[in-house]
Amino acid sequence: MSDVTRTKHGRPVHHWRRDLVELAALFTAVAVADAVANMIGHGPDGPALLVISAVALLATVGFHTWWARRHNHAPPTADDTGARPLAAGQQAGHRTGPMTAMEQAGAVATESSAGATALWRMRTTVRDEPGSLAALCTALAHGKVDILSLQAHPLAEGTVDEFLLRAPADLPAAEITRGVSQAGGSGTWIERADAHDLVDAPTRILGLATRTALDAAELPLALRQLLGRCTIRSLPAKTGKAAKAQTASGPRSDKSADGAPVEGALEGTVLRLQAPEGEVITVERPYLPFTPTEFARARALVELDTRLGPRIPHGQDVLTLAEGSSITVRRADTADVDAAKAMHERCSQRTLGMRYHGPVRDADRYLGHLLSPRFGRTLAVQTASGRIVGIGHLLWDGDETEIALLVEDDWQRRGIGSELLGRLVTMAVEAGCESVYAVTQSSNTGMVAAMRGLGLPLDYQIEEGTLVVTARLEATPVSPRLPYDQPSQEQAERR
Repeated sequence: MSDVTRTKHGRPVHHWRRDLVELAALFTAVAVADAVANMIGHGPDGPALLVISAVALLATVGFHTWWARRHNHAPPTADDTGARPLAAGQQAGHRTGPMTAMEQAGAVATESSAGATALWRMRTTVRDEPGSLAALCTALAHGKVDILSLQAHPLAEGTVDEFLLRAPADLPAAEITRGVSQAGGSGTWIERADAHDLVDAPTRILGLATRTALDAAELPLALRQLLGRCTIRSLPAKTGKAAKAQTASGPRSDKSADGAPVEGALEGTVLRLQAPEGEVITVERPYLPFTPTEFARARALVELDTRLGPRIPHGQDVLTLAEGSSITVRRADTADVDAAKAMHERCSQRTLGMRYHGPVRDADRYLGHLLSPRFGRTLAVQTASGRIVGIGHLLWDGDETEIALLVEDDWQRRGIGSELLGRLVTMAVEAGCESVYAVTQSSNTGMVAAMRGLGLPLDYQIEEGTLVVTARLEATPVSPRLPYDQPSQEQAERR
């Protein structure tokens, strides 16, 4: 054991009693050895006594080693369970300098919050040198801020540290960022967090990868949840003459038709990723630059989606309408383009005009875009004969989400539109959308009645005959309902 085991008033305490005992033991051992040597040298059984003495010494050494190990690993006494005392200038209530603004704010917030806490997500850049992170953690500790998780994003110069913090409820965000800045952090960004952020990063990323693997339409949503509040846009690949002209003009380059490298590009607050069909996915986050780590994660999700190819869930629901007709509601994709075009040909000009708000002669041209899982989710309603009579789209429009419906004339006012709308809103809630909007004409009373039937808060905006109805989504998903589940007066308003 070391001869220094405790401290008193910040200084080591030497055991002088132990030194005296060891010195006395040394003299005693010398005297005993001299007596034994004299006895053996003058006795007839000298060799036997030497062997016995050797065995006794070995036994003594073994016993001493066992005893020393047992004593060193014994449980600490009641006096040794506390933390090591601090130096004289660091004792509780005695500081070597004045309290910082962070410490004062943390102390006041702790007293006023009465134990209440708030979660924060914070990101800051520190120098890539020993002690930088320690200084940052010390500053947060002085403000009574607890670090729940930490992710490091290495850069060419410095490191971006992303924290999940638990702070006193009354501690302002400005005080946290001020304390971090004084501790050496720069470019600090902070926002409120919730219980979902408590999931560790590997688990969350694996969950997003699973969702993407099951449904191609989940890729934009997975990217948004991975990268936080951002705007995601997808530009379709150039086709036809433009693509042929580019191919014929020279050898194939390492860039797509829209100028994005095949491996993607990181441009500060903008990410550009090339998707499977050749389109370019652009992710913008003006308030916070992306890091190489985030870029690598996003590119891995896109590569996973590319390797798995086109796919949608194959589940379907068979429903019976009030008059007894059976319909099937299922997911649709680009494989249903021909059936969707045939439905458009059976629709009247008035129905198409209310859906597309203008000339309908080009509707067939962008059906492939509307049915692509890359731009949203589509539900199709088909009859027992397999003919599609209704289509509903949930389209990712940057930060917003649009809902669009089209029901064939002969199948309107049977509840199909309301069924599609309810299911699409439920999908939007599950995807974490805060609101959905529908663009229609003010004369489209059927669409207005279906939106009102959701039972959600609605906002109306009318401009030059175009009506935009926005529904603010609540935490509880909207259950799709058929006409025979509603009072008779509501049935008259349904499509």
